[in-house]
Amino acid sequence: MANIKSAVKRIRVTETKTETNRMRKSEIKTYMRKFDEAIENGNFEEANELIKIIDRKLKKAVAKNTVHKNVASRRISHLTKKLNTLKNEAV
Repeated sequence: MANIKSAVKRIRVTETKTETNRMRKSEIKTYMRKFDEAIENGNFEEANELIKIIDRKLKKAVAKNTVHKNVASRRISHLTKKLNTLKNEAV
Protein backbone atom coordinates (compact mmCIF):
# COMPACT_ATOMS: atom_id res chain seq x y z
CA MET A 1 0.00 0.00 0.00
CA ALA A 2 1.23 3.47 -0.84
CA ASN A 3 2.34 5.80 1.95
CA ILE A 4 2.22 9.06 0.05
CA LYS A 5 -1.10 10.86 -0.27
CA SER A 6 -0.77 11.50 -4.00
CA ALA A 7 0.13 7.85 -4.64
CA VAL A 8 -2.99 6.73 -2.76
CA LYS A 9 -5.08 9.05 -4.94
CA ARG A 10 -3.43 7.75 -8.14
CA ILE A 11 -4.30 4.19 -7.09
CA ARG A 12 -7.96 5.18 -6.63
CA VAL A 13 -8.05 7.05 -9.94
CA THR A 14 -6.47 4.09 -11.75
CA GLU A 15 -9.04 1.71 -10.27
CA THR A 16 -11.88 3.98 -11.39
CA LYS A 17 -10.51 4.35 -14.91
CA THR A 18 -9.84 0.61 -15.17
CA GLU A 19 -13.45 -0.13 -14.25
CA THR A 20 -14.73 2.40 -16.80
CA ASN A 21 -12.54 0.94 -19.54
CA ARG A 22 -13.64 -2.58 -18.64
CA MET A 23 -17.31 -1.58 -18.93
CA ARG A 24 -16.68 0.13 -22.27
CA LYS A 25 -14.88 -2.90 -23.72
CA SER A 26 -17.52 -5.27 -22.39
CA GLU A 27 -20.27 -3.25 -24.05
CA ILE A 28 -18.45 -3.39 -27.39
CA LYS A 29 -17.97 -7.16 -27.07
CA THR A 30 -21.68 -7.58 -26.29
CA TYR A 31 -22.64 -5.69 -29.45
CA MET A 32 -20.16 -7.79 -31.44
CA ARG A 33 -21.79 -10.95 -30.07
CA LYS A 34 -25.23 -9.63 -31.07
CA PHE A 35 -23.81 -8.87 -34.53
CA ASP A 36 -22.57 -12.47 -34.89
CA GLU A 37 -25.97 -13.81 -33.82
CA ALA A 38 -27.73 -11.58 -36.35
CA ILE A 39 -25.40 -12.82 -39.09
CA GLU A 40 -26.02 -16.47 -38.13
CA ASN A 41 -29.78 -15.91 -38.25
CA GLY A 42 -29.51 -14.18 -41.63
CA ASN A 43 -30.88 -10.92 -40.26
CA PHE A 44 -28.77 -8.53 -42.35
CA GLU A 45 -30.80 -5.40 -41.52
CA GLU A 46 -30.18 -5.85 -37.81
CA ALA A 47 -26.52 -6.64 -38.46
CA ASN A 48 -26.22 -3.45 -40.50
CA GLU A 49 -27.65 -1.39 -37.61
CA LEU A 50 -25.39 -3.14 -35.11
CA ILE A 51 -22.28 -2.45 -37.18
CA LYS A 52 -23.10 1.28 -37.06
CA ILE A 53 -23.45 1.12 -33.28
CA ILE A 54 -20.21 -0.85 -32.92
CA ASP A 55 -18.40 1.68 -35.12
CA ARG A 56 -19.66 4.56 -32.98
CA LYS A 57 -18.73 2.80 -29.72
CA LEU A 58 -15.26 1.89 -30.98
CA LYS A 59 -14.55 5.43 -32.15
CA LYS A 60 -15.60 6.75 -28.76
CA ALA A 61 -13.34 4.19 -27.06
CA VAL A 62 -10.45 5.36 -29.26
CA ALA A 63 -11.13 8.98 -28.31
CA LYS A 64 -11.08 8.00 -24.62
CA ASN A 65 -7.83 5.99 -25.05
CA THR A 66 -9.51 2.72 -24.11
CA VAL A 67 -8.72 1.00 -27.41
CA HIS A 68 -5.95 1.69 -29.91
CA LYS A 69 -7.13 3.20 -33.18
CA ASN A 70 -5.65 0.37 -35.25
CA VAL A 71 -7.54 -2.20 -33.18
CA ALA A 72 -10.80 -0.34 -33.70
CA SER A 73 -10.15 0.01 -37.41
CA ARG A 74 -9.29 -3.68 -37.76
CA ARG A 75 -12.41 -4.81 -35.91
CA ILE A 76 -14.71 -2.64 -38.04
CA SER A 77 -12.95 -3.85 -41.17
CA HIS A 78 -13.39 -7.51 -40.23
CA LEU A 79 -17.06 -7.07 -39.33
CA THR A 80 -17.79 -5.15 -42.53
CA LYS A 81 -16.01 -7.75 -44.63
CA LYS A 82 -17.93 -10.55 -42.91
CA LEU A 83 -21.26 -8.78 -43.46
CA ASN A 84 -20.56 -8.02 -47.13
CA THR A 85 -19.39 -11.55 -47.99
CA LEU A 86 -22.42 -13.13 -46.37
CA LYS A 87 -24.77 -10.64 -48.06
CA ASN A 88 -23.27 -11.50 -51.44
CA GLU A 89 -23.59 -15.24 -50.77
CA ALA A 90 -27.24 -14.83 -49.79
CA VAL A 91 -28.08 -12.92 -52.98
